[in-house]
Amino acid sequence: MKIIIAGAGDVGFHLAKLLSYESKDIFLIDTDSERLEYASNHIDVITIKGDTTSIKLLKEIKIEEAYIFLAVTESQNTNFTASVLAKKLGARKTIARISSHEFTSNTDIDFKELGIDTMISPGELAANEIKMLLHQSAFNDTIEFENGTLNILGSTLEYNSPLINLTVEESIKKFPEVDFITIAIKPENTDKTIIPRGNTVYHANDQVYFSTPKECINDLYKLVGKQQFGVKDVMILGASKIGIKTARSLCESGYNIKVIEIDKKRALEIAEKVPNALVIKGDGRNVEILEEEHISEMDAFVAVTGNSETNIMSCLVAKSKGVKKTIALVENMDYINISQTIGIDTLINKKLLAASAIFKYVRKGEILKLANLHNVDAEVLEFRVQENSAVTKKQVKDLKITKKAVFGGVIRDGKALMTFGDFQIMAGDKAVVFCLPEAIHKVEKLFN
Repeated sequence: MKIIIAGAGDVGFHLAKLLSYESKDIFLIDTDSERLEYASNHIDVITIKGDTTSIKLLKEIKIEEAYIFLAVTESQNTNFTASVLAKKLGARKTIARISSHEFTSNTDIDFKELGIDTMISPGELAANEIKMLLHQSAFNDTIEFENGTLNILGSTLEYNSPLINLTVEESIKKFPEVDFITIAIKPENTDKTIIPRGNTVYHANDQVYFSTPKECINDLYKLVGKQQFGVKDVMILGASKIGIKTARSLCESGYNIKVIEIDKKRALEIAEKVPNALVIKGDGRNVEILEEEHISEMDAFVAVTGNSETNIMSCLVAKSKGVKKTIALVENMDYINISQTIGIDTLINKKLLAASAIFKYVRKGEILKLANLHNVDAEVLEFRVQENSAVTKKQVKDLKITKKAVFGGVIRDGKALMTFGDFQIMAGDKAVVFCLPEAIHKVEKLFN
């Protein structure tokens, strides 16, 4: 399968890295020699220096043989143009990374007719992610399947958690009334992600990810040692595009929103676009301003300025003032794994969200959804189970799924079911799997 990626920035590199675990012909195009050299030294791809909107270049790399063309440069116009050209020259599928809300909300133009099969907006993905994180207040990571029928929830274990010092197997026996599967554990002060087995032990401050039906979420709060709390008053730092989209979405959902923005022009823009939000012109890095705006009375603090360090530091200030929920936008993907260590509830990266959203379109199996967890380098996939696929031939305990993956449950006839050892997955099920990147292709074989 030939895949061409235009743009060797964070999104393009992450996509190429995920795809490089498999035997695919991956072409990575960029005008930046240093980016291409870095990619060439770290992953197995073919790098090409050049303009991705060049018809000559696209013909030279035989674009007509491409199964998919991914335009993910940092320029919306470049992505748009390159996708149209690639489609006209014979690429089977095209996906463009765009930033304009006008494109994603448009109903007047059929972009498929122009040559763009799918458009991905990192900003909108980030705004939606923030809204979902605020909905499940005490958890620092949350993924919903089928409108919340089945949920993946992440949280650090408090010292009062009844799970501490129990093994995974013991926890299932001790709390039989709670349906849950522990799909991953990330111990404190480590980058290692553990796919738990029956004898894996829970420890205080572990970052733990659970799969659970909607009706058991309230019980899960007790197991992690936290209390559920409602989020109503939210302070947003930064009137960036993500800040505006987040403020608009939260206002429409009935939240009380206060936005702090240092730039007068941006402050006026968000005040005009989101009239229900209270907009304050000021420097959110100034602790006195935060205190004047009653930060201690906020339920949540969301920092989405263009500066990662500002976002992290302001969230730490918010935590010190008693704010229960903090979310920081970071540009550097290397920061993603440190939230557990420094005390911020969740760090999000719009490029990582975009890469995961795009990744599902290049998979072999019937993948319905693909999402990433914020604190670990891993993916959560939802498959539609086909007739006679390998996953239907044996019970879960006999499937010999790789140790780098674990089943998180299935949705059958609108109901979430936990996939313990003697469970039989059936055709028509929607199966959720947690998987480290290097094992995705092995998991896919079970569903083919």
